[in-house]
Amino acid sequence: MLENVFWASAFILACILFYRFALPPLKRFDSENVERIIRQEQDKSDPAAHIRHALEMAQEQVETVTEIKVGDRVQYLFETRIYLDRDDAERARAERIGAIARRFYAELPKAMGGRGARAPLSARERAARRWWKH
Repeated sequence: MLENVFWASAFILACILFYRFALPPLKRFDSENVERIIRQEQDKSDPAAHIRHALEMAQEQVETVTEIKVGDRVQYLFETRIYLDRDDAERARAERIGAIARRFYAELPKAMGGRGARAPLSARERAARRWWKH
């Protein structure tokens, strides 16, 4: 009987710990998903959404500008080049992002061209026709 009380206490303690530590990250994850779904619905009616997505993907591929302190001066590093002004470094980063996005659009027709024409009937449609013939 005392063992049942211990198990019940352990279960209640586990529930309290779950509520305290596991639930907030789950709520944050859920809110991020809701925001993503809303953004996707809005993007369906936005004609420039594909450009924004291409730029977002390019931004993920390009490193950020790093601030380096050299003595009492501050320098900025971007892709192995050192800039004395942050604006110059950010401009170089923006140019790199634009180049990656342009390359994506330049390669898009080639990627889409490999799809070829659709076969007259899919495998499922051919199987359905054979099934109905019997």
